[in-house]
Amino acid sequence: MSTTATSPSSSSSPSSSSSSSASAAGSPAGSSSAAGRTAPPEAPGGSGGAPSGPGTGSTRAALFGRGGLIGAGAVLLLVLGVVLLGGGGWPAGLAVDVSGPLDRASDWIIDNRDGHPLFLYFLGHVSNAVVVSVRAVYLLLLALGWAGVTAAAGLVAWRLAGPHLAVLSVAAFGVCGLLGMWVPTLQTLALMVVAVLASVLLGALLGLAAGLSDRMDRALRPVLDTMQVLPAFAYLLPVVLVFGIGVPAAVLATVVYAAPPMARLTALGLRGADAGVMEGAASLGATGRQRLLTARLPLARKELLLGVNQSIMMALGMAVIASVIGAGGLGDRVYQALASVDVGAALAAGVPIVLLAVVLDRVTAAAGARIGAAPVRGVGSGRVAAAVSVAVLAVVVAVGHLADRLDWPRGWTVDVAGPVNRVVDWMTAHLYSGVPVIGGTADWAAHFTTGVLNPLRAGLQWLPWWSVLLVVGVLALLIGTWRTALTAVLAMAAIGVLGVWGPALDTLSQVLAAVSVTLLFGFALGVAAARSARVDRLLRPVLDVFQTMPQFVYLIPVVALFGVGRAPAVAAAVVYALPAVVRITAQGLREVDPGALESARSLGATARQQLFQVRLPLARRALLLAVNQGVVLVLAVVVIGGLVGGGALGYEAVFGLAQGDLATGLVAGAAIVCLGLVLDRVTQPTERRTRFGKGA
Repeated sequence: MSTTATSPSSSSSPSSSSSSSASAAGSPAGSSSAAGRTAPPEAPGGSGGAPSGPGTGSTRAALFGRGGLIGAGAVLLLVLGVVLLGGGGWPAGLAVDVSGPLDRASDWIIDNRDGHPLFLYFLGHVSNAVVVSVRAVYLLLLALGWAGVTAAAGLVAWRLAGPHLAVLSVAAFGVCGLLGMWVPTLQTLALMVVAVLASVLLGALLGLAAGLSDRMDRALRPVLDTMQVLPAFAYLLPVVLVFGIGVPAAVLATVVYAAPPMARLTALGLRGADAGVMEGAASLGATGRQRLLTARLPLARKELLLGVNQSIMMALGMAVIASVIGAGGLGDRVYQALASVDVGAALAAGVPIVLLAVVLDRVTAAAGARIGAAPVRGVGSGRVAAAVSVAVLAVVVAVGHLADRLDWPRGWTVDVAGPVNRVVDWMTAHLYSGVPVIGGTADWAAHFTTGVLNPLRAGLQWLPWWSVLLVVGVLALLIGTWRTALTAVLAMAAIGVLGVWGPALDTLSQVLAAVSVTLLFGFALGVAAARSARVDRLLRPVLDVFQTMPQFVYLIPVVALFGVGRAPAVAAAVVYALPAVVRITAQGLREVDPGALESARSLGATARQQLFQVRLPLARRALLLAVNQGVVLVLAVVVIGGLVGGGALGYEAVFGLAQGDLATGLVAGAAIVCLGLVLDRVTQPTERRTRFGKGA
């Protein structure tokens, strides 16, 4: 799933999560940005540091004083907890069994789905409209034929982005057919078209309201923040409860998941309209509607198209994951293959997903980059080019119908599943274990599980329940406000009340292990990319590709290398979150004030001193944002890791969906939501008032 990288100085992040991911090339995971709400970086002291401004020492002393008070209060509460509450996990008396009410609610929905007015006159029509729309698009794609769809993709890419991406688009659709995935590809595209149109429309309307109304902006911002930190799995369970397993639930979950980036970027573009232009339009007597249509919206075109790009990438990520609830298409092929540990079949379906993601991202990004720029040679534009494109497409479709060649020719397919599975079998026999000196991949996974994951899980589950709440509250209070601390503590307590304290701590242990590895490698690669243009050039295309790949796809190579279990789930989470951490870190280090660096060099600071005493302290905002994005993205994949033996909350959510046990699935989904809120609040600094003014 794809999310947008934000500059450490930006006011909000357009994606999750997502996406959300945190760079311009879509991360299937989106999450809210900490940018614009963090404390400004402190100037480093000592030789080689930037000169401290007036009041810096006083502000720092106030912050240290606040930390001391929080620490003293935490120690006092710790002593009281030991004396009054003792140890142990979450008390059974404080847990509430919600399985009964949820089962009754599920039974009521099933019993009344065909007769209750709510379903007959509203939800039933919504479901039918979704089914009819997806089927209409699918039939249209079938009517175009394989040649017509491929030609249409190439012509659209040519008109929007130029001949190079047109060739890439044609080649991508050709590979989908060669791999024997033509029909699943069309099924995924049909679902995508309907979901993207609906999510863009919904997001644009919400963004329009937030961009024109301060009150609506304040009301929507916390909702969008929360939506963008939730793992994709959390969106599946509520819609399944209402609409059941099938295409309507998959499309509606995709719409809700993909709408927030469009809403945020639309609001950002409208609010960022040039004040001079708006004042000029008002002075000419333009009405509010005229100013919106002739000034605000045209000035926000880049943000609007970026919102479309992000919605497309997040919709593709969710459409693949929604195969768990009957979406069909490429995601279903991957899901079925992973369930039977058929790596070859999973790869055959995973490659088209990656190709679709790359093509959609590159074409929409190139179209956005062309706005306001001079015409590019070779890019189709104007009425003549449009007429030629339509004529070429009509000829291709007509030839396909006359030759009765609408389906992809059966002889034009290549079986890659067999060779890939033979390679996996060879790896199992020769690389999984027993490799001299270094050991095998299965040995690495086993050592990581026994040496890191098991002790970490045991340590978390050994902690008294109240101490976990205390740690969560202290961490959230140290970098945020009492409101964020209260939200984090209540969310963590809700997990215990739901009766899934143990599985939640198991999931948390996997997240902490994955985040530690991600930050270790991410910060190192980010520093290297910021200091070396050659390293940056080498990493850029790799990060671009990684950030366009939906979350589901990352499970395929780790299963091939490590088998199934918690370690492969952690490995997939690390690879998925790493690009966002690397890019945000590198961007933050590159944007450090050159004056501070020049001052450090003039004082004789070495390169190491400049890094640790100037660059890293001044890039504090970016580093905190990288931590926040890494945590949110890791959680999204750790949850999906339940499909490959990750266990914990992810397994319970998958089990509930697969077995129709909605009570188990919904409880696990609610706990995942709460855990996502906790992790976001303890890693995302928020502004607070101090005696020196607003912000800290």
